[in-house]
Amino acid sequence: MKSRILAACLAATAITGAAILPVAPVHAQFGGVVFDPKNYAQNILTAARTLTQINNQIQALQNQASMLTNMAKHLQRLDFSSLSQMTRSMQRIDTLMAQAEGIAFDLQSTDAALASHFPAEFDRALSTSDIITQARGRLQESMKAYRQTMRVQAQVAENVQADAGLLSELVSQSQSATGSLQVSQATNQLLALSTKQQLQIQQMMAAQYRADSLERARQQQALEAARERTKRFIGSADIYTRD
Repeated sequence: MKSRILAACLAATAITGAAILPVAPVHAQFGGVVFDPKNYAQNILTAARTLTQINNQIQALQNQASMLTNMAKHLQRLDFSSLSQMTRSMQRIDTLMAQAEGIAFDLQSTDAALASHFPAEFDRALSTSDIITQARGRLQESMKAYRQTMRVQAQVAENVQADAGLLSELVSQSQSATGSLQVSQATNQLLALSTKQQLQIQQMMAAQYRADSLERARQQQALEAARERTKRFIGSADIYTRD
């Protein structure tokens, strides 16, 4: 582009120089020099118009160069990616969710565990020893759920601390972006961070609700077992009284 501008300038110089050269003297019949002012003025006007056209071409080339520079800025990629960091954070939470003991976050295994530990109807044919054994098993399931919930909450808290630094970096990258592509990429990463935080909250709530549900089910089963044991105790007291 610089070579094109230089060539145009040289051409303008050559044309201008040629145009403003004095008109070749014309010898009159008696040997005198005749100067044609009209022809000279026309040559000057032609040279001026040619120079104006060349200047316009140079300006157009400069505008094209600026446009290409701006296009290059808009197409420049953002030299920062937070995807790997966010992915690792979510993977740690996913691992904790998959390590749920007892009643896991799976529909089929949940149905099987509920049928075993929390039946819809209390089995009144169970012995007192069996009732106590099942009560202990339900208590263990409830404690496992709360322990797993606390681990998930602890991991989310660690991720939030890491997200604070990541958010600051993304905001800095967004403010220093030089083109539309960099702005778009920084915005996408900010949206991804927001989505990741929402997913963390959803998983933490799922773990918490699971633990609360297990505890309420355990309390209900314990109430049914207490009623059955009370009935048995009263029945045994009546038999002892009659005897």
